[in-house]
Amino acid sequence: MADETGKFDIPALGNAAFGVPNRRQFMLLGASAAAGLSAPTLAFAQTERPGNPPDKPRGQVIAALSQEPTVFHPLMPGIEVDQGVWWQIFSPLWFIDSDGNFVPDLAREVPTIANGGLSADGLIWKIKLRSNAKWHDGTAFTAEDVKFSLELINKTDFRARNRVGHNLVKDIKVVAPDEVHWRMEAPYSPYMSILSLTYMVPKHILEKVPDPNSSPFHNAPVGTGPFRWGERVPGDHILLHAHTGYHGKGPYLERVVFKYIPDLTVLYTQFRTGQVDYTGLQGILPNFVQEAKTLRGRKIFVSSTASVEHVAPNLEFGPFTDRTVREALYLAINKKAIIDALNYGLPTQTESFVPQQAWSFQQGLAQHSYDPAKANALLDAAGWVRGAGGIREKGGAKLEFTNSTTSGNAVREQTQQLLIQDWRAIGAAMRVNNMPAAVIWGEFWQQSKFNSVLVSVNFMLGSDPDVTPRFGSGAIPAKGGRGFNTYQYQSAEADRLLAEGAKQFDLAQRKAIYGDLQKLVRNDLAMLPLFQGTITEGVKDGLRGFRHNINASSNCWNIREWYWT
Repeated sequence: MADETGKFDIPALGNAAFGVPNRRQFMLLGASAAAGLSAPTLAFAQTERPGNPPDKPRGQVIAALSQEPTVFHPLMPGIEVDQGVWWQIFSPLWFIDSDGNFVPDLAREVPTIANGGLSADGLIWKIKLRSNAKWHDGTAFTAEDVKFSLELINKTDFRARNRVGHNLVKDIKVVAPDEVHWRMEAPYSPYMSILSLTYMVPKHILEKVPDPNSSPFHNAPVGTGPFRWGERVPGDHILLHAHTGYHGKGPYLERVVFKYIPDLTVLYTQFRTGQVDYTGLQGILPNFVQEAKTLRGRKIFVSSTASVEHVAPNLEFGPFTDRTVREALYLAINKKAIIDALNYGLPTQTESFVPQQAWSFQQGLAQHSYDPAKANALLDAAGWVRGAGGIREKGGAKLEFTNSTTSGNAVREQTQQLLIQDWRAIGAAMRVNNMPAAVIWGEFWQQSKFNSVLVSVNFMLGSDPDVTPRFGSGAIPAKGGRGFNTYQYQSAEADRLLAEGAKQFDLAQRKAIYGDLQKLVRNDLAMLPLFQGTITEGVKDGLRGFRHNINASSNCWNIREWYWT
């Protein structure tokens, strides 16, 4: 998984009946769709904005990625590195830009009450589409493609990346080639953000495919995005070409090469020597940041991210079913050493899955303390007795487990060594079981085949704090659910809060609901949070257009706007 400010004032919107917003509240929802409900970037997250791009595409960019993209159907399960490719090939109806604004893409406008795109009760959506968008094979994009894409997601035999929100869409009607309507089974406020991350796929190609989970399209995708498929050399690179018929701004580059370099030290070396133009996904390792800032002909961008680095326990694995064990493990982690010694003090400690710059962040959560003595006392009281070699046992089960992360990530591997020491001191034995990104973040992660994982996750749905896909009981892939709850977290109270928050359009009330949810997840220790991340990325001098976007899982989101001067 990738190493996925300012405050937001929450408007006082009054006390609506539960789930039934009044017109003013939906007008504000519409305004939020236009203005964005997201966390802006930190002041030190420098930005390169386009100035005078070329009249036609020229040149190429070699974007180095430490993980290898392998999933090219954008509606199927994938991770952040895959999304960097999806942004180039496909288009959503709208997207969220770096300033937190919802920006029309395949849609002509973002639907609101004011423009007639949303009904006052949030149930009827009317989407007006561009009439000039074309698929890479020249076929016109129409409302039929939107209908097909949303219906495909909800097909029971399709392995959808996520059905949360989409499963509420009913009665999709194509009223014109450039207009599609649907009805929501219930009001669902996060759906605006979900659609900003939902890419449309071509009906004329995929409707002919006998198995929606496997077809030539998966290895040679056709989209409406700024770049079209060129080639993939597994283990090495992906080549994309400019789509000169693109309906939006750009592209200004002839080619984009995603170069796979799994070792982050090698990746940085190739950036330093000029072999690559951009360091993507996990960026530059913290120990190289100060040196990178001195490189001639390079620009370095340090940005806050929405991702939270944490230990993800499989809550149905042996010892981790015991909350006392999770609390003891958490108390025994020396977070300060991990942040200061291994990450050069760049990240910020956190107790929540919500980024601290977001309007929905809950202040005052129980704060972590490094207290091995208390951890030992908890385990003693819970009947975990030290046995041979000092490893604790209870009921014939030993307090031992594996921890996995991406091979070649030096900082994570060093973090694992610190965790081994910290946990050994309380009688817990951890073994390292690392593997390449394409392996670990496939079935191993998605089907909860791990004991524990060291991972960074952006839990937000674009700019929305609804974490139903991550923590909802019905979103556990290992149990047939559609979502990303690989922790296998199940809580009736969490499910209740998630359902309530998703139906509520009063932002003050939503903040309170998601605040209670953050308190619950922190108390249950469904995850062991370490810190909210930062990312340091580098681009060659002369490459313009780079913009950090805390609302996207990949800063490759706007390569269509990049160009050379």
